[in-house]
Amino acid sequence: MALFGNAHTIDTSTAQRDYARLLGRNEQVHAAFLLIRDTMLFTDRRLILVDKQGMTGKKVEYHSVPYRSITHFSVETAGTFDLDAELNIWISSDPTPIQKTFTKGVDIYEVQAVLTEFVAR
Repeated sequence: MALFGNAHTIDTSTAQRDYARLLGRNEQVHAAFLLIRDTMLFTDRRLILVDKQGMTGKKVEYHSVPYRSITHFSVETAGTFDLDAELNIWISSDPTPIQKTFTKGVDIYEVQAVLTEFVAR
């Protein structure tokens, strides 16, 4: 399913190790998802979007979104014929949401719970 741009879960300890250079002191990864070559990390402090660019993926953009900057979000669950779940995150001062698509195998309620835990503080 990754070929179609859908995300799947990454083990948090693997993500913690692989992205240690991006994390602050004592920052912990609570959930992580892989989207083809890109990665979404939900830490206890922020959302980190890892965007590998170009044919080789050697150029990488790291986008850090503090949870306090998230004004609202929405999730759309997978259905009978639409097997993908969708996540939209709106950042303050940007009318266009960040949009991500997840396979039916990803628990979109887990994603919503992580966001709720940190955004609603």
